[in-house]
Amino acid sequence: MLAGFIALAISFTIATALGPVVIPLLLRLKIGQTIRTEGPESHLKKNGTPTMGGVLILLGFTVATLIFTDSYAKTLPVLFLTVGFGLVGFADDFIKVVLKRSMGLRAWQKLGLQILITGAFAAYLYFRMPDCYNMIIPFTHGKEIALSNLPWVSIPLLFIVVLGTDNGSNFTDGLDGLASKVTSVIAVFFAVVSLLKGEDLHVTALAMLGGLLGFLIYNSYPAKVFMGDTGSLALGGFVAAEAYLLKMPLFIPIVAFIYLAEVVSVMLQVSYFKLTHGKRIFKMAPIHHHFEKCGYPETKVVSAFTIVTVLLCAAALLGI
Repeated sequence: MLAGFIALAISFTIATALGPVVIPLLLRLKIGQTIRTEGPESHLKKNGTPTMGGVLILLGFTVATLIFTDSYAKTLPVLFLTVGFGLVGFADDFIKVVLKRSMGLRAWQKLGLQILITGAFAAYLYFRMPDCYNMIIPFTHGKEIALSNLPWVSIPLLFIVVLGTDNGSNFTDGLDGLASKVTSVIAVFFAVVSLLKGEDLHVTALAMLGGLLGFLIYNSYPAKVFMGDTGSLALGGFVAAEAYLLKMPLFIPIVAFIYLAEVVSVMLQVSYFKLTHGKRIFKMAPIHHHFEKCGYPETKVVSAFTIVTVLLCAAALLGI
């Protein structure tokens, strides 16, 4: 337990200390976010805010995890999926804001890289930890669905869960502090579960919490830096990996309900728009922008989404 809290402190210190170094560097390199003109008008003032700040989270998380973990067998796959997706996001951000190619990685390139990384993660679990494919059913006192001997079911399902979670975290990153705060709560949930189960994964969870809290010093409203895809894709990888290593992917729709709501809102909006030739369900998607368009201040939307996550994580703890 002590190692986990030291990891939190070290990760927080690294993310906090690097902020005054990295943010001015990003400004000098003119690595700024371009704000869509069709978005909420209040966001236009954010144009040019430095992005790619997710490197602060990743550096704190990676260093603290590598130093303080006692069981690399379980923490390395979490580190791999988190950093791997973070590097995909970094490449996307770099192409967008440094090379000035507005689309960043092409959709097929981005998805292809995510599939490769997910495939490596799936293979590691299959050959080294097949039990991680079993899934605890929420609110059944620990009963499991045994999928470890059904690779034709468990492996495709893993791809759906991992890629879906990653897209959810990516869509959640749209307001100052939103993805950071929501994922901080989820990290606390995984830390508590890991400690209750006696798993070393509390180190990775607390290391991520430390990095997020350090980043929030600069990312809370009004944000001095955005995490970019570097951070948002890494967060999705972290949540999916922790869930699988703890046999808890079925808990993701509960604890990461905001991720789910964000990605589903986009899917519904796009589908309805195409089916009705221009009509919309929401004023704007992802759904956090819908609430902004309805007149709710950005800070209130972030607070509400964070509180919902706290309540759902508390409920999920009762369902272990």
